[in-house]
Amino acid sequence: MNIDQRPRRYFHSRLDALQGRLVEMAGIVERTIAEAATAVLQRDPTVAQDIIEQDDRIDEIEVEIDEMVLELLALHQPMATDLRQVVTTNKVSNDLERMGDHAVNIAKAARRLADTHPLPELRELEEMASITREMVSDALAAYMSRNAGTARMVCLTDDRVDDLRRSLFRILVTHMLEDPKRISGALELLLVSQNLERVADLATNIAEDVVFLVEGRTIKHGLDEEMWVQVDEDDALP
Repeated sequence: MNIDQRPRRYFHSRLDALQGRLVEMAGIVERTIAEAATAVLQRDPTVAQDIIEQDDRIDEIEVEIDEMVLELLALHQPMATDLRQVVTTNKVSNDLERMGDHAVNIAKAARRLADTHPLPELRELEEMASITREMVSDALAAYMSRNAGTARMVCLTDDRVDDLRRSLFRILVTHMLEDPKRISGALELLLVSQNLERVADLATNIAEDVVFLVEGRTIKHGLDEEMWVQVDEDDALP
C-alpha cells in the first residue's frame, strides 16, 4: 500500500464507523417515537420507563458521535463532500437526540393520561402521530439513500402536521369548555401534540440537511419556488 493512502483509508474507516453510530441512534429514536405515540393512543402507561432508558442510550451515542466528529475535523481536515458528510452527520445526531427527548415527554404524558378522564376518539391526533412517524422514517431513509427528492417531500408534509395541531387545539379547548372533567386529559394531549409537532420540525431539519449533503445547497427558512418545481418534476417522472 502506498504510504500516502494510509491516512485516507483510515479517514474513511472512521467515517464508516461514524455512520454506523448514527444508524444505531436513528433506529433507537425511530422506535421510541413509535412506542411513545402508541402509548398515548392506547393510554398505556407501562412503556414510559423503557423509553426513558432508551433515551439514555441515545444521549450516550450523541456524545460518541460528537467526539468522533471532532476527531475527523481536527486530524483529517476533510474537504468538499467529505466535510459536508461529517457536518451533516453531526447535525442529524443533534436532531435525533432532541427527538428522543420529545419521545420521553410523550411517554410521560401517556403515563399521566392513564389517571385522567377519557376523551372521545380524536382522529386528528391519530393522523398527526401517523404522519409524524412517517416523516421521521422518510427523513432517515432519505439520509441513508442520499435521496434529495424524498427529503423535499418530507419538508412539504410538515405543513399538514401544523394544520392538524391547530385543529386539535380547537377541538381540545372545546372539550375542556364542555366538560371540566376533561381538562386534565386535554391538557396532556395538547402537550403531546406540541411534542409531535416538534418531532416533525426536527424531521424537516434532517430532510433539509439531506438536500445540503446531496446538492450542497441550503433550503432552510421556507420552501422557495424552485423547490416546488423540483418536487413537481420528480412526481411527473414515470
